[in-house]
Amino acid sequence: MKAISSLVILAGGASSRMKKEATRSDGLSEEDIKQANERSKGLIGVGKQGRPMLDYVLYNAKAAGFTNIYIVVGENGQLFQDFYGSQSAGNHFHGLEINFAVQFVPDGMIKPYGTADALYQAVTQYPELQEQRFSVCNSDNLYSVEAFRALRVTEVPNAFIAYDRSAMDFPEERISRFALAKLDDEGYLLDIIEKPKADQVDAYRDQWGKLRVSMNAFTFDGEKMYPYLKNCPVHPERDEKELPTAFLNMLGEFPRSAIGVPFSEHVPDLTAKDDIVDVKKYLEAHYSVLDWA
Repeated sequence: MKAISSLVILAGGASSRMKKEATRSDGLSEEDIKQANERSKGLIGVGKQGRPMLDYVLYNAKAAGFTNIYIVVGENGQLFQDFYGSQSAGNHFHGLEINFAVQFVPDGMIKPYGTADALYQAVTQYPELQEQRFSVCNSDNLYSVEAFRALRVTEVPNAFIAYDRSAMDFPEERISRFALAKLDDEGYLLDIIEKPKADQVDAYRDQWGKLRVSMNAFTFDGEKMYPYLKNCPVHPERDEKELPTAFLNMLGEFPRSAIGVPFSEHVPDLTAKDDIVDVKKYLEAHYSVLDWA
């Protein structure tokens, strides 16, 4: 199966948790707080010379072999174009082609309609994605080159990175809220449960006794996935169309067409203000120089 060249980066969310007050103040500058309150998470300046988190996501994506990037932004996403190209499509950034899709807020709502809707709007605005396999990730998680490469070269039509929960360097309370994946003994995806309850956890251990979590790093068959993005139901409590729901609905018709690729590594994450200092330290230690060549 042909390796994938296209990556869709979800960056149009409301970032509501980032806008809450920090629980610690060490290392956070006034500029950090200002950006956290005003910018999309992927654009918060955590790197050298104030470069945003998204630089590092793109850097690893390019190193893994992706060439075509589709960034899903909100209706007020002008700042993304200031960083990555003024055109709606066909921008060039360090050898990557950058295209922007806009996640429009439905009439009567005050925030975007969730991750499934974000991807649906991107695939609608760029119909070529309906005819190919492509990968998807968040703008505020720093996935490794190896994880990105695994998504590109998988021989199965659909896949996601199934992270070992015990390898995540986060507080236990936070980890316990991550979506858990249930795989069969051959690694095919059976179920994903969002925000699992404590008494549900053990049922989701894999054949090695590991709990596998999703960090929204996927590969999809665009042709198969598109109708399920379009018709994704709204979660009754969160009032959002969620990507795992659309994914599982697709698997209901096409079982054993998605695998979980096991990985055991930390994924730096910008969810709340408290994460900014930790991510800055991580980037300083592991990405002292970005060599885009």
